[in-house]
Amino acid sequence: MDMTKEFSLAQQSIIKDINLAADGYRKLEWVQGRMPVLTRLNHEYGQSRPLAGKTVTCCLHLEAKTGYLLQTLQTAGANVVACASNPLSTQDDVVAALVDSGITVFAIHGESIPEYQRFLGLALDAQPDAVIDDGADLVTLLHKERREQAQTVIGACEETTTGIVRLRSMDRDNALLFPVIAVNDAYMKYLFDNRYGTGQSVWDGINRTTNLVVAGKNVVVAGYGWCGKGVSMRALGMGAKVIITEIDPIKANEAIMDGFQVMPMLEAARLGDIFITVTGNVNVIRREHMQNMKDGAIMANAGHFDVEISKPDLDSLSVARRLLKNNIEEFELNDGRRLYLLAEGRLVNLAAGDGHPAEVMDLSFSLQAMSLVHLLQNRQELGCHVYNVPAAIDQRVAMLKLEAAGVDIDALSPEQKAYLADWDTNL
Repeated sequence: MDMTKEFSLAQQSIIKDINLAADGYRKLEWVQGRMPVLTRLNHEYGQSRPLAGKTVTCCLHLEAKTGYLLQTLQTAGANVVACASNPLSTQDDVVAALVDSGITVFAIHGESIPEYQRFLGLALDAQPDAVIDDGADLVTLLHKERREQAQTVIGACEETTTGIVRLRSMDRDNALLFPVIAVNDAYMKYLFDNRYGTGQSVWDGINRTTNLVVAGKNVVVAGYGWCGKGVSMRALGMGAKVIITEIDPIKANEAIMDGFQVMPMLEAARLGDIFITVTGNVNVIRREHMQNMKDGAIMANAGHFDVEISKPDLDSLSVARRLLKNNIEEFELNDGRRLYLLAEGRLVNLAAGDGHPAEVMDLSFSLQAMSLVHLLQNRQELGCHVYNVPAAIDQRVAMLKLEAAGVDIDALSPEQKAYLADWDTNL
């Protein structure tokens, strides 16, 4: 790679303050010591440099764990360019450290929506060979406004459920212009990141923001997918009475068998003390629900976009609003009731917290790195569709994690392999 060009690109970054880099480096050092699988890949890729000569643009939550992924891609030989996937999840000190280390970044904590859109465009101006996305904003922009540029993109990897939903819809419509790997759908991603990572980090954000007890409260969780399961499990563990709202009858039955109450949101609205949306859909909590909520009800969103709690409805119902403390906004209704919205309705675990634990993101970001290398090495065999992470990559991440933890497991004997492979075996 031309290091002069790399340094020049980094100098074009738009960030809050490069002088924050020292604090960012300390955060990066902390997570690096707790992400052994990604560290293993970092060493391997530093020798093989599978991304040499490639430009990779990433739209992700720019905090320390993500920073280590970007550094690993850089170690693998890539010219790395990044922008934020959420205006409130950026950690300016980590961004400063990344820029100081030669990575180009366009992101400032609290950036406006116009700035957010502008930074997406600047990140794509680097003419990436590949994209890592979180919510499919980069891929969507390439397909809507930069279709000529999209023809030059080798492929993309997608991190989150919301993005996969959008991308599979594009695939069904034969609209994709390059292949995408659905990293979110790998077993080692959604079984751990979505369940344990979201479950813990959502409550980290809520608890540090509100400083209120959870035990004894009615917690309403909208959506019982893997993220909703994790949020509900942690709420139960803290002593809450958990209510689930669902549209899927299978998931509703699962929630009942897991010991939770299930009911429509309109009914739950009258009971809930804390509401958490985890659906990936729009207007999950809206006017008719807010009109029936208790005085003092707290609303938080753990879905990717800030559309699950209808902020326009909340604003139109209120006669006064004020910011009580960082990430807590009070809305007073005309009957005197007060409703509270956390973190502007954005991802509460990242906007009001530090996101998923490092040990969990070790799995997700190792999958990202390996999937990106697989994508670039196998592009000729891939059509313009959404693909699952290859099972071999999923299995390798799982085994590396066990090795790092010092855990051994059994292996099938030749006899056992033969038994499983032969349908005509005499029992």
